[in-house]
Amino acid sequence: MFTPSTKSETGHDINITFGETERLVGRETARFVREKSLELYREASEYADRKGIIIADTKFEFGKRGKKIILIDEALTPDSSRFWMKDKYIEGKEQESFDKEFVRGYLRSINWTGEGAPPPLPEDIVARTQKLYFSLYSRFVGRNYVDKAGIPFKFKS
Repeated sequence: MFTPSTKSETGHDINITFGETERLVGRETARFVREKSLELYREASEYADRKGIIIADTKFEFGKRGKKIILIDEALTPDSSRFWMKDKYIEGKEQESFDKEFVRGYLRSINWTGEGAPPPLPEDIVARTQKLYFSLYSRFVGRNYVDKAGIPFKFKS
């Protein structure tokens, strides 16, 4: 599935139709971006599947450098994608996500609307988010995260 969107000044991106995309960027560019997005997703999804991970959805952002269309910003990170574990997947149920959805849930629970600067996150929310992200990293690459100095990451208890 390919769902184009535009950036919003505030809040969430705005989904648009493929026809609207063609009108905004031209038919050839719209088709190229759709084709590349689906190709990137398929390749990443196949890799993730071999690691026991489902990429439920993701977003890619494209821009232009001169006449060349390029992938910009982050891609396939917990901040731009939703990841589920295959061995815990239950159809029709809410899935445990290894992504920023945990932080979003916390912000909803304190009634933050997305307007203005976000409130500081409590240490336990930061620690749990780190644990989720590094757990996903370990599953993807097959080893624990090690920093530039070669020191393994240790979770705060």
